[in-house]
Amino acid sequence: MIEKETKFYLIANENWDSFINDDSLLQKLEQLVQSVSASEIEMVKDIVAPIGSKQELWACGVTYLRSKVGRQEESKAAGGGDFYAKVYEAERPEVFFKSTPHRVAGHGAKVNIRKDSTWDAPEPELTLVVTSSGKIVGYTIGNDMSSRSIEGENPLYLPQAKTYDGCAAVGPCIYVTEKPLDPQTKIYLEITRDHKKIFDESITIDKMKRTVQELVGFVFRECSFPDGCLIMTGTGIVPGSDFTLRSGDEITISIDNIGTLTNVVR
Repeated sequence: MIEKETKFYLIANENWDSFINDDSLLQKLEQLVQSVSASEIEMVKDIVAPIGSKQELWACGVTYLRSKVGRQEESKAAGGGDFYAKVYEAERPEVFFKSTPHRVAGHGAKVNIRKDSTWDAPEPELTLVVTSSGKIVGYTIGNDMSSRSIEGENPLYLPQAKTYDGCAAVGPCIYVTEKPLDPQTKIYLEITRDHKKIFDESITIDKMKRTVQELVGFVFRECSFPDGCLIMTGTGIVPGSDFTLRSGDEITISIDNIGTLTNVVR
């Protein structure tokens, strides 16, 4: 389904993997809305994650100063704090494989915290939709669920802290635009527990140390993505050390012009 100027256009018989992996996606969408009838009523009730069945989800870390400080705090006892300080200043950013599609939740679905973790947090992130050629064709919202206790114990435990069933959510849509996002685009995170707000913070994407093109370049360096991929660009919102997620918490992430992604912790 395509939404344009509050009108909805239902596109049938399209394969999502090939549909989204198109360097001319915006032009294709403009042509399609001219060829089908519009409705002012949203026609889809169940929103699935906008990731193809063959696409990988990758992520970037320590791209905001707040993330650098947070990672140093959680790894201080293990002596790993210097790693995060160095990668923040280094030419090469931290990029890592996050998830295959079956571990990614969509809007309204449940995310997970590991049973062997004692300190967990969501990471709200601008997420890039990238074609097989490395072109950014859209943007969505990402929640990079993370075990801070496991990663803090030893940086080598990063794959276990980051990749597991229900470790991420993306959605609710892909925002396709001709121009780059405004640097003042704001990311919002709100967490509620038992219907009470327990965390609320926001940040603008101009606080990101790296450019999105730079992050894409490193992800695609010596890696091919025949069906394209999604790339989380890192978080600038890190709850304090006195906060950890619990089962039943509701996580709401909003990004200007893209929408709102809401998930409940399983």
